Amino acid sequence: MSGLKILVVEDSFLVALDLSDELTDAGCDVVGPAPSVEEALEQIDGVELDGAVLDVNLHGERSFPLAEHLATRDVPFVFLTGYDSSTVFPDQFRDSPRLSKPVDTRRLIEAVSRFSQHRH
Repeated sequence: MSGLKILVVEDSFLVALDLSDELTDAGCDVVGPAPSVEEALEQIDGVELDGAVLDVNLHGERSFPLAEHLATRDVPFVFLTGYDSSTVFPDQFRDSPRLSKPVDTRRLIEAVSRFSQHRH
């Protein structure tokens, strides 16, 4: 996972720091963390990403538009959600990988390590 450039989008400051630290400790280069879709889009403009970790709910805003943007750039991602399985995901993301909060570090690292298979 050394050198994987991973975007972190999470609105909770402490959770964002924790995710960033865990990914950095695993050898990733973290972009962000960004607390909103708008800030994430600004931070990734012109940046080549290997993957992204996206909180579904960002202060009431859904991260699905950002996921759509990443999909058009062929950037893999994993959703983080504090909700149960009744959360309504748009059809195109129904089968996307997701992790439940609180995020288990081992599962996070496993999910992100799969992004290396998509490297260009």
